[in-house]
Amino acid sequence: MALSKAESKQLLERMIFEETAPQDWVQDVWGLSPMHGDEAAKLLDVFDALVECCSEEKLENLVQSLVISRAEA
Repeated sequence: MALSKAESKQLLERMIFEETAPQDWVQDVWGLSPMHGDEAAKLLDVFDALVECCSEEKLENLVQSLVISRAEA
C-alpha cells in the first residue's frame, strides 16, 4: 500500500513527537529553556523542509525502513 506524502509525514511525526503535536513540542521545549526552544524550532523547520523536498517514494521508503528497524529492536 503506497503512502502519500501527508501520510508519511504524519507517521514520522508520530515516531518523533509521539502524542504531542510538533508545534506543541516546540513550545514545551521553549518553556523549559528558551535556548533549547529556539533549537527545537529550527529542527522542526528543517524536518518540514526535508519532508517537502523529498519525493513520496523516498519518504515512504524512509518510513518503512524506520518501522522495520523499530520492530527489530
